[in-house]
Amino acid sequence: MKRLFTVLLLAVCIAASAQTTSIKHSSPLRETAAKKAGMSTERLSRLDRMFEQAVAEGDVPGVVALVARHGKIVYYQAFGLADNASGRPLKRDDIFRIASQTKAVTSTAVMMLWEEGKFRLDDPISKYIPEFKNPQVLDTYEAADKYTTKPAKSEITIRHLLTHTSGLGYGEIDGDARFKEIYRHAGIIDAFTTKAVTIGDNVKKLAKLPLHHNPGEKFTYSEGLDVLGYLIEIASGMPFDAFLRQRLFDPLAMHDTWFYLPEAKAARLVPVQRPKDGQWERFPVTWYDPEYPVTGARMFFAGGAGLSSTAEDYATFLQMYLNGGELDGKRILSRKTVETIMANQVGELLGGRTGATHYGLAFGVLTETGQVQGGKGSAGTFEWGGYFNTQYFADPREQVLGVLMKQTQGTSRDRTSELFRLLVMQAIDD
Repeated sequence: MKRLFTVLLLAVCIAASAQTTSIKHSSPLRETAAKKAGMSTERLSRLDRMFEQAVAEGDVPGVVALVARHGKIVYYQAFGLADNASGRPLKRDDIFRIASQTKAVTSTAVMMLWEEGKFRLDDPISKYIPEFKNPQVLDTYEAADKYTTKPAKSEITIRHLLTHTSGLGYGEIDGDARFKEIYRHAGIIDAFTTKAVTIGDNVKKLAKLPLHHNPGEKFTYSEGLDVLGYLIEIASGMPFDAFLRQRLFDPLAMHDTWFYLPEAKAARLVPVQRPKDGQWERFPVTWYDPEYPVTGARMFFAGGAGLSSTAEDYATFLQMYLNGGELDGKRILSRKTVETIMANQVGELLGGRTGATHYGLAFGVLTETGQVQGGKGSAGTFEWGGYFNTQYFADPREQVLGVLMKQTQGTSRDRTSELFRLLVMQAIDD
């Protein structure tokens, strides 16, 4: 009887925190003729020629591109090969490691819990993860195990972690070689792993390491979103992957977005490839295992870089934002919360006084300066990308979004990301 009561109580608690319905009811993404969404079919065909040329000239092995406007998919194509060694053609629904595109998903989950009053954005993270109490800033450095620190001027807040102003670094991809060595020596996992490690284990080790600078003083791209993945576990009482599945992915029908792929989906994962001697080859094991996310312990849910997804799933996520936080009658975030997320949260710390972008709580956001540079969209367009050359943008003013999926490293001639965005914007025809 006691077990039954516990199960029923858990069910009630889960139901109480489930996503709410909305009085607004936009349609899920569906394909339609381009002209019905104010896009020129003739001009969109320039994308075909650009991608075909990029594949033929060896700039990319393959690419999936999706464009939607006014909630309708007007372009969705795959070009080239998923795996050059086997000759497998790339398909539209193939799955890609989206790396840092994970950050916006994690930030969204943080803001969902913030809306529920679980914490304040300016709460110190040490209130929930005590290991972060009394942070230290790197002072002098001789070696990874021989350096001095000085007390930080303030505690790290949740807002600092969302905006990459906490002072934390990023290990292997850090711009400061000292922090690469310090993180490596401490055994920090930077993005994803096949090892039996949890985000809680990793975050607690990270909390003991020095900061680049005082919290709030600079923009330093960091593992802050991994820390927030662990905060989500603490605040929700659920494993991070389960929270995303129940509260975000299932409500939005993002059934191909996972930290670790189910066996039935593993064959759709696109290998990471690099150019070598005029050919494309699979990327070898380096500081990460490219077999992630199909092998290993399946325990580490990296909030900063761990997800894999499809072009359509990620476009669905972006469309929810273009709709002001709602899709298919499910209210994920309030429209007012979305406005807060898009607002400049870092002042001039990113890009300076004349910067083309500012940073909000989940995305880089194009400014008026960025708009007048041309080919990038309207001011307010939000954007980011991932380590394996996936990219996205969404323009609220024009109600257009684009998702570009590739899996490459070591490329130098690839201009598809720049040209994709330009060619999407020039196809608007209303």
